[in-house]
Amino acid sequence: MAKKTNGTDLMDSPLFGLSGMIVTMENENDFFHGTIYLSEGRIRAIIKVGEDVPSNFADAPVYKTKGTIFPGLIELHNHLSYNCLPLWNVPKKYGNRSQWSGIPEYQKLISTPMNALGKTAGYVEMIVRYVECKCLAAGVTTSQGIMLFSNNGIKKYYRGIVRNVEEAKNELLPKVDAHIPDIASKDAEHFLSQLKKSSCMLLHLSEGADEKARKHFEALKLSNGEWAITDALAGIHSIALTGDDYKIMKKKNASIVWSPLSNLLLYGQTADVAAAKENNITIGIGSDWSPSGSKNLLGELKVARIYSDEHADIFSSYEIIEMATKNAARIIKWHNEIGTLVIGKLADLFVVEGVSDKPYDLLLKSSEKNISLVIVNGHPRYGSSSMMRKFALNGTEKRKIGKRKKAFNLSQAEADPVVSGVTLASAESKLKKGLKEIRNLASSMKALVNVGGPKEKLFIPETKARSATPQWFLVLDHDEEEGSDIRPHIPVDGQPTMPLPMPRAFPTDQLEPIKLDPLTVVDDKNYFRNLKAQMNLPDVYKNKLASFYK
Repeated sequence: MAKKTNGTDLMDSPLFGLSGMIVTMENENDFFHGTIYLSEGRIRAIIKVGEDVPSNFADAPVYKTKGTIFPGLIELHNHLSYNCLPLWNVPKKYGNRSQWSGIPEYQKLISTPMNALGKTAGYVEMIVRYVECKCLAAGVTTSQGIMLFSNNGIKKYYRGIVRNVEEAKNELLPKVDAHIPDIASKDAEHFLSQLKKSSCMLLHLSEGADEKARKHFEALKLSNGEWAITDALAGIHSIALTGDDYKIMKKKNASIVWSPLSNLLLYGQTADVAAAKENNITIGIGSDWSPSGSKNLLGELKVARIYSDEHADIFSSYEIIEMATKNAARIIKWHNEIGTLVIGKLADLFVVEGVSDKPYDLLLKSSEKNISLVIVNGHPRYGSSSMMRKFALNGTEKRKIGKRKKAFNLSQAEADPVVSGVTLASAESKLKKGLKEIRNLASSMKALVNVGGPKEKLFIPETKARSATPQWFLVLDHDEEEGSDIRPHIPVDGQPTMPLPMPRAFPTDQLEPIKLDPLTVVDDKNYFRNLKAQMNLPDVYKNKLASFYK
């Protein structure tokens, strides 16, 4: 008989309880002291202090967290593959993405290094291991996926410890679309046809602040005056949208995914989330990527808090955390399984140190060093050494975060063979060496050849094209060179709205050593210095964000 899974692991997690302050996220006032019981990947009971424990849980071990228990954070926008790269010092204010994606600085610091790493044997597994640990260290239990392709023309999403919205491997968690077929970009009618087949489509929409970016939204208007918008559409960025645009979005029950720090760094402004809220738009959140965004989702929530404070308190702390839990689950239609702590739902949660009668403020003021436990599918995956020892796990990997002793549990019964057995330490060591020697790595790459068909380009190093041994490479979705379109440019008046510049080969002798982006903000001694050098970011963010980490 086939083994049952819940998407990330076998449904074999043992019965145990966690006591602490439980924040269900069902509503703003639903938090209390109690114990939450987990087994076989699900929440089995939630008992408030003073209530009787059911007899079938009487013998279950209960571990005192001395902390506050939240649903696992759900990130709806992150180009994970790039999260080994450090923050880029954005050289000017841009109007839309097409203005910066091909400039020499971008090629030198981002696209060329990632092509060298992503298409060199031995680095793919290190990247996926490292960036997934980056998620876990910040309480993230669900994110966007990492797409891989092989020299035999096969594409797949990496399935690891953190849930992947594009391929959950769970029939109760519908697949989310983010890579759009070329035919859907032909016109709005074709796009609408694709959209109607989707339960959720995460679409980069109006990625910029100028008129060209706004035309990306106008391109969704059909010839009959209707819109190629449904409740499946989740517009990532949506910076150029107006109040009237949000009225259209609400009429169709569409949603948006907010990435404030990345928007501010590149464009000097972000989505008009006040107008979105006024129109009752459901808002999710994502950190985008480390080169021009937050290091992780926990950091992005802090940026959202500052933005709200600076714009007449648009959101309460609860509403901000909703974006990464309850709202996010609703957007991707996973709300029956994750996003809130409810009996019967999947056991994805994390614990932050301490308790407070203002638990949402407590979380927003916490840093990565305050994350004491992360559980995915009922399995303890990361936490303080003292907490992880309670579970008597074999083979955990020790680590210090902000001088606090932590441990990762990366052992997985159904681990993806791409990354099986790879430790965080080995991934970190190899990536540091590769980025330090990036010039040599890029110079040694052979010419790229296309092993896919005309509809699906898969560029891999020439020497691997005819290898009998399967070799996996990264699909670098920010460069879209493999034909996987995450931002289809539907034409307006026959012209594409935001065509990207044709990629050019960057001279490898101009590459310089790059430092691996540290796993957390608290362990990045240059983070706030680099943030203060950003010309487009208002000073209030530079100062207030640093105060969250003191």
